[in-house]
Amino acid sequence: MDAADDLFTREDPIFANKELLEISHLPGEGRIVGRDDEISDLATAVNPAIFGQSPSNVLLYGKTGTGKSLCAKYVSKRLVSTAGEEGVNATFAYVDCAQDTTETQAVQTIAEGVNDPDTTGINVPDKGLSTSTYYKRLWRILDQRYDVVLIILDEIDKLDDDAILMQLSRAGEAGKITDCKLGVVGISNKIQYKDRMDERVKSSLCEREFVFPPYDANQLRAIMQARSDAFHDDVLEASTIPRAAALAAREHGDARKAIDILRYAGEIAQANGEPTVREEFVTQARERAETDRFRELIRGSTPHSRYVLQALALLSLSHERNDGFRTSRVYEIYENICRQEGSDSLSLRRVRDLLKEHAFLDIIEQSKHSGGSAEGSYTKHQLLEDPGVVKEVLVEDSTSN
Repeated sequence: MDAADDLFTREDPIFANKELLEISHLPGEGRIVGRDDEISDLATAVNPAIFGQSPSNVLLYGKTGTGKSLCAKYVSKRLVSTAGEEGVNATFAYVDCAQDTTETQAVQTIAEGVNDPDTTGINVPDKGLSTSTYYKRLWRILDQRYDVVLIILDEIDKLDDDAILMQLSRAGEAGKITDCKLGVVGISNKIQYKDRMDERVKSSLCEREFVFPPYDANQLRAIMQARSDAFHDDVLEASTIPRAAALAAREHGDARKAIDILRYAGEIAQANGEPTVREEFVTQARERAETDRFRELIRGSTPHSRYVLQALALLSLSHERNDGFRTSRVYEIYENICRQEGSDSLSLRRVRDLLKEHAFLDIIEQSKHSGGSAEGSYTKHQLLEDPGVVKEVLVEDSTSN
């Protein structure tokens, strides 16, 4: 092949602005659909900040893909601009707690995010300082630069402990900061997260709590329609978005998954050289989206954590109807997998812990049962994910490593 031009397509016949379909993309006001009440409630909670007063601390709950992070970022951006109009210097910092899981990582990310070393003369290195030193530099930066700061802790349940919540929620009261007001927006997919919190943190942090419900089919359709200009004109078949919305609403009400399905459907059309994104591509896209989502969910998990899931997937695939499987049965299949992999199996107690971790991530569901005086109580475990998808991802990942 002589010409490099032959290798590449200079014009994308399907996508006009694919960025609109990326999960990281923060849409404008007109593209946020079905969350007017939630945006209004959150804005009311942090409204004192535009006058340089302390915003309420807030916890946002709801399943993945219900718009929590989207609304928190949107309201925070609006707060910063509105406060500026009132002569108040405000900003917000965003922390992905699934990535910054330790107190030190999280406080470093906040300090680096709000700092301007040319203005403050303060350096915030990526690593190398003690946790207390990062805090001291953060407090100095906040007092030097801002009147109000809002800190968003996304996936707050992934933090190793509550230490940073204690520090942030009581910074003013403890005299750590004197000139800056601080507010915290915690975001969790776990409605029961609050039950795990230290009572002192709970009393100072949980001023306001809002639950984000799943989107319905009409809302999902509107969300995808608002992003349809990601595609060229006349590329989407009329039935493609309604089909994707109906599938997503029936299964989970997750806007992220719905947008993923639409993007993948476009990529399937693109890969096949098709001029339009047809309804039939939606089903194929859904399967790909589920596979990618589950792969992301278990990213970073240990081999034995995967073996436990593989055991549950094999049991589920071998039983047409099941209401879950006892821990002892899961452990039996898990031991077989360990032997096949040439790995020493963990103790039954440790496998129980791994199953609990999967339940917390909503990968599986656990239920307690009583077998009467003869058997006593026992726990059953049931996959919430498609067992075929689970097996496919785990097998693929094991062969690629």
